[in-house]
Amino acid sequence: MARQWTYGQRLGFGFIVTAVLTLVTGAVTVWALNTVVAGKDQVIDVGVKGLAAAQELRVAVEAKSSAARAYLLTGDQRYAQQITAARAQFSAAAERIREVLDTTEERDLLDQAAAGEQRHQEVLQSVISRRDAPGANLDAVSSAFESDVVPQRDALDRRITALVTLLDRDLHTSQDAASRRATVSIVVVVSIAVLSVGFGIVSGLTLSRALTRQVAGTVGHIRSSSAQLEASAGQQATGAREQATAMSEITTTIEELLITSRQIAEGAQRVAKIAEETAAAAGAGDSTIEEARASIAAIRRQVDLIVQHMLELGQRSQQIGGVVELVSELAEQTNILAINATIEASGAGEWGRRFAVVADEIRKLADRTAGSAKEIRALIEDVRGAVNTTVMATETGAKAVDAGTRQFNAVTDSFQQIADLVASTTESAREIELSTKQQTTAVEQVNVAVTDTARVTQESETSAVQTRQTAAHLTGLSTTLLRLVSADTST
Repeated sequence: MARQWTYGQRLGFGFIVTAVLTLVTGAVTVWALNTVVAGKDQVIDVGVKGLAAAQELRVAVEAKSSAARAYLLTGDQRYAQQITAARAQFSAAAERIREVLDTTEERDLLDQAAAGEQRHQEVLQSVISRRDAPGANLDAVSSAFESDVVPQRDALDRRITALVTLLDRDLHTSQDAASRRATVSIVVVVSIAVLSVGFGIVSGLTLSRALTRQVAGTVGHIRSSSAQLEASAGQQATGAREQATAMSEITTTIEELLITSRQIAEGAQRVAKIAEETAAAAGAGDSTIEEARASIAAIRRQVDLIVQHMLELGQRSQQIGGVVELVSELAEQTNILAINATIEASGAGEWGRRFAVVADEIRKLADRTAGSAKEIRALIEDVRGAVNTTVMATETGAKAVDAGTRQFNAVTDSFQQIADLVASTTESAREIELSTKQQTTAVEQVNVAVTDTARVTQESETSAVQTRQTAAHLTGLSTTLLRLVSADTST
C-alpha cells in the first residue's frame, strides 16, 4: 500500500517550498536594488558632479577674463587678486572632474582644457606686464589683449565645450544602461513573484481538498452525538428556568441593597465633601490674612519702583535729546559734504562718475539719518507719555491698598462659613446611621434567596451527568479527528 501524506506533512512541504521561493525572491530583489543603485551612483557622479564642475570651469574662465579686462583698464590690484582666485577655482573644478572621469577620451579633453588655461594665462601675463610697464599705452595694451589673449580664450572655451558635450553624452549612455538593468531586474522579480503566487494557489487547493475528504467521515458521528447532547440540554433548560426565577429574586434584593448602598455612599460622600470644605474654609481664613499682608507689601514696593522709574525716565529723555541734536547736526554736515562731493565729481568728467554715485548714496544716507532723528524725537514724546502712564500706575497702587482692606473683611466671612459647615456635617452623619440599618435588613433577604439557588443547583446536577457522558463521546470523536489530521493513514 502506498503511504499517504498527513495534512501536517503537506502543510510543512508547502511552507518549505514557499519559504525557498521567498528567499529566492528576496535575493533577486537585493541584486536588482544593488544594480539600480550602482547605476544611479554612476549617473550622479558623471551627471551632477562632472557636469556641474565642467560648468564651474566656464564660470572660472569668465571671471578670470572679466577681472583681466578690469585690471588692464584700471590697474587696480584687487582685480589681479580676482584673477588668481579664478585660476584657483579652475584648478579645483578640474580636480573634481578628474575624480569622476571613466574614459581616456574624457581625461585627454580635461588635460587639453588645463593646458589651454595655462597658455591663456601665459599670454595674459605678457599683456599684463606691458600694462604694468612705465608709460604704457592703454590702446596698445587693449589691442594686444584682443589679438593675443582673446583667441586663446576662444580656444579654451571650445575645449571646455567639447568636454561638457562628451560628459553629457556619457551621462545619457549611463542612464540608458541603468534603465536596461532596471528593466531586467523588474522582469526577473515579477516572474519569481508570479511563480510563488501560482504555487501558493495550487498548494492551497490541494490541502483544502485533502482536509475535506478526511474530515467528512467524522462529521456524521458528530451530528448524532449532537442530537443526544440537545436532549440533555432540554433537561438543563428546565432547571435553568427555575434557577432564573430564584436569580430574579436575588436580583431584586440586590437592587434594594444597591439602592441602600448608594444612599450610604452619597451620605458618606457629603460628609467627606463637607469636611473638606470645612478644612478649606479654615485654611482660607489664614491664607486670606497672609495674602492681604503680602498685597500691602507689594503695593509699597510698587510705589517705590514707580518713583524710581519716573526719575530714570526723565534722565534718559534728556540724554536722548542731546544725542538726537548731535545726530541732526551730523546729518546736515554729511549732506553738505555729499553735495560738495557731487559738484567736484561733475567737474572731474568721465573719471568722476563713480565718485558722483558714491556721493549721491552718501547724501541719501544723510537724508535717512535726518529722518531717523525725527523718529527718535517722536519716541521721546512717547517716553513722556509713558511717564504719565506711570503716574496712573501710582493711582492703581492706591486701589490695591483698598483691595487689601476688603480681604481683611473676607476673613470674618470665611470663619462664619466654617461654623455653618460643621452643623451640616452632623446632620449627614445621622443619615448615614439610618441607611446602615436598612442595609442590614436587605442582606438577610439575600441569604434566603441564596438558599433557594442552592436547591435549584442540586436539581441541575443530575442533568449535568448526562451532559458529561455525551461530552465524553464527543471527546472520543474529537480524538479520532485529531488522529486523521496528525497521524499517518493507509489508503
